[in-house]
Amino acid sequence: MSKPQILVVDDSPEIRLSAAFILEDQGFEVLEAENHHYAQEVLAQNSVDLILLDMNFSLDTTSGEEGLRFLTWLGKSDFVIPVIAMTGWSNVDLAVNAMRLGACDFVEKPWNNQRLIQIIRQQLKMAGLQVQNQKLKQQLESVGEEDFTWRSESMERLLGQIDSVAATDASILLTGDNGTGKSHLAQRIHQQSDRASNAFISVNMGAISESLFESEIFGHKKGAFTDAKENRIGRFELAKHGTLFLDEIANIPISQQAKLLRVLESGEYEVLGSSQTLHADSRIISATNGDIAQLISDGAFREDLYFRLNTIELRVPSLKERFQDIAPLAKHFIALHGKKYKREELSLTPSAIQALEAYHWPGNVREMSHLMERAVLLAQGSSLGQEDLHLSNLKQNNSLPMMTLDEAEQILIEQALELNHNNVPKAGVMLGLTKSTMYRRLEKYGIKAHY
Repeated sequence: MSKPQILVVDDSPEIRLSAAFILEDQGFEVLEAENHHYAQEVLAQNSVDLILLDMNFSLDTTSGEEGLRFLTWLGKSDFVIPVIAMTGWSNVDLAVNAMRLGACDFVEKPWNNQRLIQIIRQQLKMAGLQVQNQKLKQQLESVGEEDFTWRSESMERLLGQIDSVAATDASILLTGDNGTGKSHLAQRIHQQSDRASNAFISVNMGAISESLFESEIFGHKKGAFTDAKENRIGRFELAKHGTLFLDEIANIPISQQAKLLRVLESGEYEVLGSSQTLHADSRIISATNGDIAQLISDGAFREDLYFRLNTIELRVPSLKERFQDIAPLAKHFIALHGKKYKREELSLTPSAIQALEAYHWPGNVREMSHLMERAVLLAQGSSLGQEDLHLSNLKQNNSLPMMTLDEAEQILIEQALELNHNNVPKAGVMLGLTKSTMYRRLEKYGIKAHY
C-alpha cells in the first residue's frame, strides 16, 4: 500500500528538512516546495494527500499574505486536499483567515512533534472518510442474485473456466444472449479474485448518454459544465483497487470508445474539468449480447478496443442449453420470490416442471425469474400447475395471457429492449414512447436493475 504524500511548503530549508525527518519516520512520504509557485507545480505532478503550509514567506514575516493567497488559489482549483497552516507567530486573526479560506487546522512553530503527527493523522482520516462517504453515496444498487448451484454440463464447464482465471487480473469479456446472467457471473469472478475485499462497480454502458459519458466514467469537478453542481466521483475511481463491470459494452458510442481505450492502454485519465492525470487501478470485466464481429465490420466498434477487452472471452450459454438447470432454477426462484411475498409454502407440480422443460426460454434466466415471480403473486393454492404458468400462450403465439395493464406494459418494454439490444431510445421509438418516458418506466418496474 502506498504511503500518504505530505507536501511541506516553507521557504526555510531547515524547516523542510526537520519536517521531513519527523514525517518520514512516521511512515509518510514527503515532498517539498520552497514557495507557493513551486507548490503548484508539485501538485500538478503528484497525488498529494495533505499540505503543511507555512503562512509567511520572504515577502514579510507576519502578515501571512502569501499563505492566504495560496489558500485562495487552492480553493478555486480542482484539488481537494486538506491543509494544515503553520506560522512562527501567534496570530489569531491570521489563523481565522486561514480557516475561512479552507485550512483545516493550524499549528504554531516551533511545533510539538507529537501534536503535529496527531493533527496530520486526524486530517488524513477525515479526508478519507469524506471520500468514502461520497463513494457510498454514489454506489450503484447491487445487481447480484442469491447463489444457485448449476447442474448442467455447459455451466459446470463455464464455471470451471471462470475459477481458473478469476484470481488473475486479465480483462474478461462475457458474451451471450440477453438475460443469461452475465452480471451475476461478473460478481462471481470478482468475489474469487484478489480484489474481492474492494468494490465491485457495475455500469450499464447503454444507459449513459453520449454527452454524459466522460462525467459518469471519469467523474467531474464542480462547475465543469452547467449542471455540475458538485464534484462527482467517476466509475473508475469508485472501482479503484476493485472490479469495474462494463455491461452492454457494445452500446458505447463510437465517438467515446477512444476515451475508454486510452484508459485501458495507459491506465491514465482526467476528471472532467481537471487537468490532473489520475491512474486507474481496476480489473475490467465487460459483457455484451451484441455481435461484436459484425459491429467491427460495420465500423461501429473499434477492433483495438475489442482486443483490450477480451484477453479472455467466455460465452454464457442460453437457458435452453442448460436443460438440467431448468427445474432446479424454477424451484430456486419460487423459493426466492415466495420468501419475498410471504408465500413460502408453494411448490411445482410434475406437469408444471414438464412444461417448463419444454419451453424455449427466449428471455433466458431473467424471463424465468419474472415468470416465477408472477406465478407466486397470482397463486391460488399451495402448488403451481402448468395452467398457473401461462407458458402455452407464450410458446404458441407470443400473445400475452390475461394480466394487468402494468404487467403487460412491463413485458412489452422488456421485449422491445431485447429486440433493440438494450438500446433504450430505440426501444422507446418501437413502443411510441419518448426517451424520458422510457426511463421512467424502467425505474417504475425496476427493469434497470437487470441490465
